[in-house]
Amino acid sequence: MTMISPQTRDAVRALLTLAWPVVLARIGIMTMGLTDALVVGNFSGRELAFHALAWAPTSIIVTTAVGLMLGVQVMTARLLGEGRRHEVGGVLRRGLTYSLQIGVVSMIAMILLGPWALHGMGLAEGLADGASPALIVFSLSMPAYLVSVACQFFLEALGRPKPGMWAMWVANGVNLALNLLLVPDLLGIGLDGAFASAWATFFARASLAIFLVVYILRLPEARELGVFRRPARDHEAEREQRKIGYGAGSSYFIEVGAFAAMTLFAGQIGANETTAWTVVLNISAIVFMVPMGLASATAVLVGKAYGAEDGPGVLRAGVVSIATAVVLGTVIALIVWPTAPMLAAAYNRDPALLAVAAPAIALATLFFVADGVQVVAAQANRAAGDVWWPTILHFVAYGAVMTPLGWVLAHQIGVDGLVWSVIVASLISGTLLTARFLRISKRLVLSPTD
Repeated sequence: MTMISPQTRDAVRALLTLAWPVVLARIGIMTMGLTDALVVGNFSGRELAFHALAWAPTSIIVTTAVGLMLGVQVMTARLLGEGRRHEVGGVLRRGLTYSLQIGVVSMIAMILLGPWALHGMGLAEGLADGASPALIVFSLSMPAYLVSVACQFFLEALGRPKPGMWAMWVANGVNLALNLLLVPDLLGIGLDGAFASAWATFFARASLAIFLVVYILRLPEARELGVFRRPARDHEAEREQRKIGYGAGSSYFIEVGAFAAMTLFAGQIGANETTAWTVVLNISAIVFMVPMGLASATAVLVGKAYGAEDGPGVLRAGVVSIATAVVLGTVIALIVWPTAPMLAAAYNRDPALLAVAAPAIALATLFFVADGVQVVAAQANRAAGDVWWPTILHFVAYGAVMTPLGWVLAHQIGVDGLVWSVIVASLISGTLLTARFLRISKRLVLSPTD
């Protein structure tokens, strides 16, 4: 530890202090989905397939929209780094406007087109009909969910991630209680399974958005931050906030669209394979929330250093974050690999399902490190002003490589083939994005005023 410079130790400390509540908040996002999957899966394996297929297309829109909100976090951090604290309320106001616009448009689009798209995918008999009602309810929750995302990004950039973390876990409690009541239809209202679980998610997301908006409005420094003041038009800041969102949203669209396609490939094989892939994807997504939380903390630290024109600080924050992602990804993989059969059994104890899901979960641990590195490196690049190269590299790895490879391998070796395609894509993405960040940050070190 004595070989590590004081600046590096400070960077590690700052990262971990900011990251752990963000990680827990991101895990809370996936725990909501995990709760749905566990309750629905234990109610019926077929209903779990309905749930997965309903979530797959809505997840494309939701995750893309979350990327579009990333400008709130990065621009707030940059303004703080520049010493323009009184202007960050304008960033939040723009973000909330964007979230409502995007949420309402995407909600309407998914309600009108989602069921039609499911029926045109060539899924096994009955899957599209079973998934469509849940898809519509998931769509209804989009505006509230995006409002909550904008608020969380704002609070994280302010260095106040804990309220968002606690709010997320309270929302998880709401979701669990409603799932346990509605999925088996204990109230006798005629709703059950995946459709009822989607309504539980709707009410949980709405409660989360309401709490976070009220919390921000009641901040003692809300007026100082400009939350209540209509900001003067700053076309450059508006363009930069949108550009960051466009770049991140495009990347998220490519990546989550590719993973949704993998779910559809599983659906073309059969209901049992769809359920097994859902279990693998759900566990992997929960694991992914750890580096996703690190990535948010990385964006804040790199963004502040970039705003302060601190080139060495940008490089240090990014490298420390990527190294931390490697360490945590390795630890998690070593925990998940031997416990794969137990994790699969938590979803459903059908021997035929376990025979497919358990080996695939163990295999999936091979991409945990690379997947973590790529998301942290991508956020570091965006916070350092490199918006579009992460999008291009995500397209190469997940669009041009993983999707066609997944289709081929899925029809040859089943669910394991889907996992192998993710392993290959994650290695490509992690390597290219890390190399890109090192190039960008070293350029900032050499030319700090550029």
